[in-house]
This record gives sequence, structure tokens and C-alpha cells, in this order.
Amino acid sequence: MKLFEIAALLGCSGVEDSIEITGMNTLREASAGEISFLSDSKYEKELENTQASAVILPSSKAHLLPKGVIALPSDEPYMSVALLSKHFSKPIRSSEVPPVIGEGSVVYPSAHIENGASIGSNCTIMSGVYVGADAVIGDDVILYPNVCIYRDCRIGNRVMIHAGSVIGSDGFGYAHTKMGEHVKLYQNGNVVIEDDVEIGANTTVDCAVFGSTIIKQGSKIDNLVQIGHNCIIGEHSILVSQTGLAGSTTLGRNVVMGGQSATAGHLSIAPFTTMAARSGVTKSITNKGVYSGFPLMEHKMWLKMQAKLAKMLES
Repeated sequence: MKLFEIAALLGCSGVEDSIEITGMNTLREASAGEISFLSDSKYEKELENTQASAVILPSSKAHLLPKGVIALPSDEPYMSVALLSKHFSKPIRSSEVPPVIGEGSVVYPSAHIENGASIGSNCTIMSGVYVGADAVIGDDVILYPNVCIYRDCRIGNRVMIHAGSVIGSDGFGYAHTKMGEHVKLYQNGNVVIEDDVEIGANTTVDCAVFGSTIIKQGSKIDNLVQIGHNCIIGEHSILVSQTGLAGSTTLGRNVVMGGQSATAGHLSIAPFTTMAARSGVTKSITNKGVYSGFPLMEHKMWLKMQAKLAKMLES
């Protein structure tokens, strides 16, 4: 899509460049030929080093762009991104290349493997499984009944995904009009699951808006867990049933999240941190430890508080 066509679509006057724009990405990850955006001032520092060909941003911030990066002024950058994202979304089915099934793999008759998909050796793909276009499944993978793998997702070796889980569904992202209407921000990234991961039944891992949602090697995820778009789960982490991670949460390695615990979005959790059941994390955690409660506090402090409350009720 030509840049002047994008400018016309978004109502940005005075942009006549015929640069071919091939995709959308974050300021940090964008490369030449991609378009990015600034909708939150906390990311201003990333403007000076962006490699994007063009950036959607408020006109007051255009002077911060590096030389050669074209500004697309917008009063509502996030809304502009949502409107544009539809034009870069991939079709559900796009390939005419038949799927590749590795040696020794068993695909049950009612499973459906889209064109362009690749399945490694010695896999078991059970009844009702769907594997989307251009998805890649490694070796020795087991997909239990009714697992759904959306297009472009990457599944490593020796991964086990239990019944009913969905990998790569759209993240929950909308821009909102002044009248309160919700405009879909199309999620054009994917999910990457590394080697030796096990995912329980009826768990959902959303694809990234741009780039990848990543579950790193050796992590174990229970049933009924929700992982939002662009999250990164560190190596050998454990997420217990009904845990929920809002978008762009980053867990270090060996993080443990107890049942019904949750994080707000755009947080980082230090490696080897444990959150007890029903913990509510609203700020990044930089020091490893055991935490409990809402608002979150060190587990020892939470136990003392509970003991004092119990004594107050007895008096």
C-alpha cells in the first residue's frame, strides 16, 4: 500500500510520497517500509531511533522524528492505527501450497490442516483440531481434541496442548470513538511457543498486535488461563488455573502465578517471583520474592495483616 494512499485513508493532507508500506509495527521494532505510531507520550524517546518509514502521531510531536521519517499527523493516532490495521490484516486462508506432514505423524480424520501449514515428525493431531495457514508445528507435538492453532503461529518441539485450547486468537484491542463506539484494532502478529511447553485445557493465548506473544521453553500452563496479546512468559514459569495476564505483561524465568491471580498490562515481573492465589499485580515487580493480596504486598506482611484482622474480629 502506497504511503499517499494511507494518508488519504486517514485524512492526512499534504503527504504525496509513493513509498510502499508493507506492514505496521511498534516504534522500536519497525524497519524500513513499515509504518508505526505514537499514541502515548511515555514512548516519545523511541521516536529518535525508530527505523519506520512513516509514523502516525500528533502534529506537535512531528519535530521529534529522525531525518527521513515521514510524519502522518493525527488528532487521534490510536484510532488511525485501528482504521489502518484492517488493511494490513492477513486473509484467513491465503496459501495454495498443500500442508506438509512429517514422518511418523498421525492426523485424525476430523482434524483440519490449512494449506501452507507444516507439521513435524512423530506428532499426534487428534479429532477436531484446526491448524491455520502457514502455522508451523515442531516434532513430537501432541494436540488434543478441538485445539485451535491460528495462522502463522509457531509451536516448538515436544509441546503438549490439551483439549479446547486456542492459540493465536485476536487480542482484545479497540479504539473508542467520542460517541463510545468501539473500532477493532486488528491483531496482525502471532504466537510463538518454544520447546517443552505444556498447556492445559480451555486455555487461550492471544496473538500479538504486532510481533509475537511468546511462551518460552519449559513453561507449564494450567487449564482456563488467559494470556493477552504481546505477553512474554519466561522459561520454566508456571501459571495455575484461572490466571489472567493483560496485554504486554512480561514474566521473567521461573515465575509462579497461583490460581486466579492476575496482572495489569505493560508490567514486568522479576525472575523467580511467586504470586499467591488471587494476587492482583498492578505495578512491575523488580525484586524477586513471594507476594500476596490486592493491593499486592510481600506474603509475610499479608499473613501478619490477616492475623491482626482476625484478632480485631474476635474482640
